[in-house]
Amino acid sequence: MISRRLLRIKVLHILYSYINSSEDSIKKYEKDLDFSIEKSYDLYHLFFILLIDVKEYALNRIELAKNKHVPSKKDLNPNLRFIENKAISQIENSSRLMSHAENNKLNWVKHPELIKNVYESLLNSVAYDEYMNSTDCSFKADKEFVILFFSDYLVNSDLLYQVLEEHSIFWNDDIEFVLGMNIKTIEKTKEKDERVSVFNLFKNDEDREFAKKLFRLVSVKHSEYSQLIQKNIKNWDVDRIAQMDLLVMEMAVTEILHFPSIPVKVSFNEYIELAKFYSTDKSSYFINGVLDKIINQLKEDGRIIKAGRGLKE
Repeated sequence: MISRRLLRIKVLHILYSYINSSEDSIKKYEKDLDFSIEKSYDLYHLFFILLIDVKEYALNRIELAKNKHVPSKKDLNPNLRFIENKAISQIENSSRLMSHAENNKLNWVKHPELIKNVYESLLNSVAYDEYMNSTDCSFKADKEFVILFFSDYLVNSDLLYQVLEEHSIFWNDDIEFVLGMNIKTIEKTKEKDERVSVFNLFKNDEDREFAKKLFRLVSVKHSEYSQLIQKNIKNWDVDRIAQMDLLVMEMAVTEILHFPSIPVKVSFNEYIELAKFYSTDKSSYFINGVLDKIINQLKEDGRIIKAGRGLKE
């Protein structure tokens, strides 16, 4: 499922576009938000498809080697460890994953160079060599190699980032977050499973409404919470503060005041992390100080009301 952190990032991106647009209606931007979230889910499936394609590429290489005019002993007796990886077989057996990919035309057909590039990076790595020649042929070892594929080979593939940037503007900041979803999916698989259990787009109905509600509330409360933030900024020229920093703080204030099931500390920490991702270190320290001051003020005014899980600190 799409993490709350990624949902917050999606809202931040769409908010930035909306605030800087002359268009009054937010319906278009709500549709953009939904589309952006769905694209992340597509990317989750695409990463699994890429692993399958790399395996198929490796299999084709083996078949070509066998059909040489004078094949070597190694060509005729290839190491099939990667081809027969049991975790990859579980991914291939997921009819739900394959149906989503087919229905949404998710594939790498137009990017054979990426498949080749990823395979060759595998082939030339120490980790791949160790895996292929290890005496440990357990499901756990297969699963750990698949996790390594996502956490190392894809994360560090410059060509992958280039290809995805050309494909969709909505994927620019998604890659590591979405790969985290792929890794969690594999971590949950058991040897007895016939197929991987693909995550739903959202964890629950609360998550389904979270991004849309957050976007709409920040949009409606933009002027009010912007003024609240400005009142708590001393010795700073508001015009010189990055707009992204101000939006991060507006989102934090909105979430703290309007999402009773989310603890204040959770919201506070999430937006500090967001500031680190999109701003400088100085900005995150600045946002930390301003938000801390605003939260204390809101508590004194009795405006922060939490319930259920939101009461945990």
